[in-house]
Amino acid sequence: MSGSNDPAIQTLVAGINDMLASYGATITWKNYSNARKGNDAAMNSFIANAKAGKVGAVIFLDSNPVYNHPKGAELAEAIKKVELSVSTSDRKDETASLVNYVAAKHHFLESWNDAEPKNGMFSLMQPTISPIFKTRQQEESLLAWTGNTTSYFDYLKDYWQERFGEGKTGYAYQSFWDKCLQDGVHEAPVEDAEYTATVDASAAAASINKNYKGQGVELALYTKVAVGDGTQANNPWLQETPDPITKAVWDNYITVSLSDAKEWGITEYEGKGSKAELAVNGVTYKMPVVIQPGQAKGTIGVALGYGRTSAGKVANGLGTDVTSFVGTLNGANYYAVTSGVQFKPLDEAYQVARTQTHQTYMDRSNVIQEATLKEYQKDPMSGREVPMISTWQDVESGKVKSTSLSLWKGHKYKDHHWGLAIDLNSCTGCSACHVACQAENNIPVVGRQEVINRRDMHWMRIDRYYSSNEEEVAKAEGLVDTYRALDKAAENPEVTFQPMMCQHCNNAGCETVCPVSATTHSTSGLNQMVYNRCIGTRYCANNCAYKVRRFNWFKYHDNDQFDKNMAMNNDLGKMVLNPDVTVRSRGVMEKCSMCVQRIQLGKLEAKKEGRRTNDGDIITACAAACPSDAIVFGDMNDDNSPNFQTTSN
Repeated sequence: MSGSNDPAIQTLVAGINDMLASYGATITWKNYSNARKGNDAAMNSFIANAKAGKVGAVIFLDSNPVYNHPKGAELAEAIKKVELSVSTSDRKDETASLVNYVAAKHHFLESWNDAEPKNGMFSLMQPTISPIFKTRQQEESLLAWTGNTTSYFDYLKDYWQERFGEGKTGYAYQSFWDKCLQDGVHEAPVEDAEYTATVDASAAAASINKNYKGQGVELALYTKVAVGDGTQANNPWLQETPDPITKAVWDNYITVSLSDAKEWGITEYEGKGSKAELAVNGVTYKMPVVIQPGQAKGTIGVALGYGRTSAGKVANGLGTDVTSFVGTLNGANYYAVTSGVQFKPLDEAYQVARTQTHQTYMDRSNVIQEATLKEYQKDPMSGREVPMISTWQDVESGKVKSTSLSLWKGHKYKDHHWGLAIDLNSCTGCSACHVACQAENNIPVVGRQEVINRRDMHWMRIDRYYSSNEEEVAKAEGLVDTYRALDKAAENPEVTFQPMMCQHCNNAGCETVCPVSATTHSTSGLNQMVYNRCIGTRYCANNCAYKVRRFNWFKYHDNDQFDKNMAMNNDLGKMVLNPDVTVRSRGVMEKCSMCVQRIQLGKLEAKKEGRRTNDGDIITACAAACPSDAIVFGDMNDDNSPNFQTTSN
């Protein structure tokens, strides 16, 4: 994979794959992706023609190139020369605010549509809600403007009949259509395409040698996992989703390597750092700096998708828009600036809001227990820490396994024992589970300053740990220096992700210390929170070994001080709240409930059908969202449950 938008590099990589005989083996043309089919050269040509007054009309279909195209400023001026300009955006964004007409489109949940994300793999989109505003589906607008009075639903259905209709799929068309609507997807048979290599590797190599003679610092422009290119930047859930690597929220920043930070005198502690000036070809911005272990020396990175001016209350004025730094190379937009980059550290202090400020698990081998495959094959217990406890009862060894002693009698689960297992080998740290949990459980957005104050409300966090190579040096310097040094990540560390939520402990420390029994244990293994009994002592949070409990320091709903928490502070935003989950009030403790509302729904559905609740009837929001199936929910009392099989192994 090239990982580059430069056609020359892509050509050279294609040649390498051809030499390796990858085509037809590891790479096939059968189910190619239809994503990212844009034509940079054609777009640049359009902007040039518009500037020259050669464009008579333009329709921007749910796009915002004035903001997210590197020549957006030129396009903004060029639109004034276009006689007819229309946008179908759902708001007056940076582009829509400049056109003659805004034909606002439906939200996608109000629309009919179809898609072919991969060759031969089709999906249908159908509305789940009636239109809230006086909008119209953009495809229906196009039909109307061309004089076609057919509704888009009929148009879509007729198209599918023409392509997949009766006699082509083995179904009568109406039956086929109904089945596709029910399934949501349709996989059509496709044939493998033949590949013939016509790679001019020498020309590609010559182009690369000519264009890659960088001097000084190289700038890499990228998009974050949550915010992306900024299209959805006005969504506060995404802004408060920590970046999987830096764990930063509500900002974009300049990332620098550890070695460069030392050379330039840049320091950072607990998220507190400084700003720097970044200049590219005469354009200068002042931005905060984040030191990033693992980043290559001589490079700096900045995320796109910030600095919006016409997105909405959440995104406007947030961060810095560096889209203009994107260059053009071999006719394509290029996201690496290899020359003309100047970086100047400043003495101006700035604190980036981060949900995790410790970098390693230091000398705590029980936090992350890991081993190589070779070590595991030799000893399945390799890398595992088995804590032993000293006791007067065992005279010979003086220590026994921690599981053999307890202050409690424990719990017996006669029916279900719900549990969650996470495969750390499969977790990529993508944060899909994190956002799903926030949406499912009405978790409030608290804003940048409250995150800095350590008051984020996320029920689920994804801890990111770097390896450290300071252990031997630190141990020679004494205990205090051990922990100070071990929190320094290696310059090129290994990275481990660890999703963390309430563990629903069998003998939970929180249950022991609550003076009003607001946190209790259920007969199916859940650690429960009784919100209207909680008096906010926070003893439970202090006694939680995993630090996963969250306290409502403020009333986050119907409060102008938290107006960016849009899901709880206006009537439209409240439509996204889950009616099955309570919105908590000030002074109440909360934490992962294992989606108890979904468990109750599964039990009620089984009761209506006159049967026992089965494993698989219930799936938590995090498990449903996980793209790598790293999270498995189920009944640990069921021998056939994937959860039981995972935990027993």
